[in-house]
Amino acid sequence: MRRIVTWAMSTLTVIVLLFSYHTSRSSVVATAETRPATTTAQSAPSTTTDSASGSSGGTGGTDDSSSSSSSSGSGSSSGSSGASASSAAKTYVGDAIDTRYGPVQVQITVASGKITAVDVLQVPMSDRHDQMINSQAVPIYNDEAVQAQSANIDVVSGATFTWQGYTQSLQSAIDQANL
Repeated sequence: MRRIVTWAMSTLTVIVLLFSYHTSRSSVVATAETRPATTTAQSAPSTTTDSASGSSGGTGGTDDSSSSSSSSGSGSSSGSSGASASSAAKTYVGDAIDTRYGPVQVQITVASGKITAVDVLQVPMSDRHDQMINSQAVPIYNDEAVQAQSANIDVVSGATFTWQGYTQSLQSAIDQANL
């Protein structure tokens, strides 16, 4: 009788411990909401910035006059900041790095010698597992790259292959920008 009671109590204890164990946190899923923000940053006109870099003196003067006339109501300080943003903001596309699950390619936006935005152009999304991992990891990588101003960012658990491709593509974009 004593053995049966001890066995039943042990079993009950194990069941209670199993049900009280938390395997995941739902707050991590909220980071996937930042993905549309990277899409809006990708829609920045790269052809305008490329033409501004091709003829740095002439196009900059044209931008000054057009931004001054369009922002005459808001003052001269916003006109000059608009001109510096249009002539200084440039995008650089990193190399497409092949990983075990697919290619990863990164694009950076540089203004005043600093990385202001990082967008992922390609990332493995072939199945549900890739979608789950990369929808959580990519926004974290984007934020960390802007904060670190380099390709020296931490890996997100479960997204090691994406991290390897991401950091290599990011470094090639940084090298193109001469940062």
